[in-house]
Amino acid sequence: MALSGNLEAQRRRDELVELANGPQGVMIEAAAELFAVSSMTIRRDLLELEAEGRVRRVRGGATAAPRARPFDARRAIRASAKRAIAEKALRLVPTHGSIALDASSTVNMLASTIGPRAGLTAYTNSFESFQVLHPLDGVTAVISGGTAEPTTGSLVGPIARRSMRSVYFDIFFSSADALDSADGTSEVSVDEAELKQAMAANAGTTVVCVDSSKLGRRSVARALERDEISVLITELDPGDERLDAFRDIADVL
Repeated sequence: MALSGNLEAQRRRDELVELANGPQGVMIEAAAELFAVSSMTIRRDLLELEAEGRVRRVRGGATAAPRARPFDARRAIRASAKRAIAEKALRLVPTHGSIALDASSTVNMLASTIGPRAGLTAYTNSFESFQVLHPLDGVTAVISGGTAEPTTGSLVGPIARRSMRSVYFDIFFSSADALDSADGTSEVSVDEAELKQAMAANAGTTVVCVDSSKLGRRSVARALERDEISVLITELDPGDERLDAFRDIADVL
């Protein structure tokens, strides 16, 4: 009986993954009716499937789990918004001192616009940003080391965290997979979130650079608390009402 129950549960979870990968995702109440089980059972199924990296929970259900994309493909998504964000963020990059840049395609767009400086050290966990920064006059580029995160390709793990904890930064430029006005930023994996926490902990100022599609959302792993965010940069006009929920936690550019 127990074996039969386990097989039934496994089949149900496999089918939940198929539904989550569909265009509309899967909703808890609808799935409970479909499989003739309680909503709590479906909720537990989705919790386990998210822990296994097979789905991504959202309010009321789940959608497909984040999949790895080549860096160039990620950089091309909402490219005009990322260019606008990079132009705003460039005003905050000092001529000298130390900065940290995460491995996001949005912050890589910023790295690509920095140009020569007069004694700037730039730390990053992104091989792509390191390549952009390394040849610049007056810029010392430092890469964290670590292991590649399977979804994003960024360098994460104990070695990367240890590297970032050993340095103080004037400014940390970070993007996020999602930004909620109450809970702060969140990422596609715990490793990604933990590294950004380490970088923010050693930064005098933390600048979060996200396009407007990330606002009001939550991803898988909690990263930066709302009070850790000093400046929020989006492609929107600073007076846009979509930014009203964030004005009490950060300067909005």
